[in-house]
Amino acid sequence: MPQLSTRIRTLNSGGSDGWEVFYRARQMIAAGTRVIELTIGEHDIRTHPSILTHMHKSAADGHTGYASVPGIAGLRTAIAERVTTRTGTPASADNLVITAGGQAALLAAHIACCQPGETALHIDPYYATYPGTIRSASADPVAIPTRATDDFLPDPTLVDRIAGETGARSLLINTPNNPTGTVYPRATLEGLAEVCIKHDLWLISDEVYDTQIWDGQHMSPRTLPGMAERTLVVGSMSKSHAMTGSRVGWILGPEDAITHLIDLSTNTNYGVPGYIQDAALFALNEGAWLEDEVAEPFRRRRALALGILADQDVVTAIPSQGAMYVMLDIRATGLSGREFAERLLDARHIAVMPGESFGDSAAGHLRVALTVEDSLLAQALRELCAFARDLTP
Repeated sequence: MPQLSTRIRTLNSGGSDGWEVFYRARQMIAAGTRVIELTIGEHDIRTHPSILTHMHKSAADGHTGYASVPGIAGLRTAIAERVTTRTGTPASADNLVITAGGQAALLAAHIACCQPGETALHIDPYYATYPGTIRSASADPVAIPTRATDDFLPDPTLVDRIAGETGARSLLINTPNNPTGTVYPRATLEGLAEVCIKHDLWLISDEVYDTQIWDGQHMSPRTLPGMAERTLVVGSMSKSHAMTGSRVGWILGPEDAITHLIDLSTNTNYGVPGYIQDAALFALNEGAWLEDEVAEPFRRRRALALGILADQDVVTAIPSQGAMYVMLDIRATGLSGREFAERLLDARHIAVMPGESFGDSAAGHLRVALTVEDSLLAQALRELCAFARDLTP
């Protein structure tokens, strides 16, 4: 057969990324083994029936043809009004393009910002698709390391140095953060903004967990002086409204950038189905109660998890300020995150993600998704801590 492109053959860096634990857990479940699965960020509740009813009605009423490629006007306006209310920085429908979920938005943003071969920076630990997404845009990913002792917050001084050394074109950040649960404070964001302005970087801000804040306050870097014209904000209905499979996301940015991103959408997916956009608009118009209903179990389970972890001294929790995860330091056992996760799955049938799946900075850690009912989560965490105690020299 003809040669495949270098781009598609090199999306992933090769070697193990620790996701074998997830795949093996799924195989065990398929074979009939009971596994407590705390791996991926998938809600244990489904999309609210009222949203699905509206989606069905929209489809039955005929909104099943090509929808407006930038996104239906009502949805773009609703998101813009939501952003303006939540951040205090004005936005309009002209600042928005609707995408097929946050993942498509991440790809489109990097295509817009980076020439082929240019460097795109991202913070380590990172959501697992970040490096491959950047390579999909024909850019070169460079990870900025962070430290557990700093709660995995990026150091603007280090970002400044690496941006200068690499001639970077963009910086991708994620707050609240997946996998760590860290919420970037204003001082960190101000430092990163200064670096972006100094090096003329685009800032791509992944804010899909902005409705899941347990401690502190979410701040969008777009609100900082001089940043609205160089920031592309990635948002999504997936986490806020438990609409992961509906694939409704967006990019918020300067009007000129959005104009070109609409051109990209025309030449890729040609828009998101209209009946799904109608359902997303309905969900947003319902107000905060739907978001609160989706977020509350994770708020409760985060408190439950921290309480259990406080009763022992082997496994340490990184302060989980947001999102649907807790990040655990298991280095006292002498094992890597991957080794621990593999052994835990074999011995206790509990599946968690190794920190190494999310970058080098998270080595010796585990990401635990708070995505099972409370009593099962408590059982899993107590068993995990007991298992770690037994392994500790």
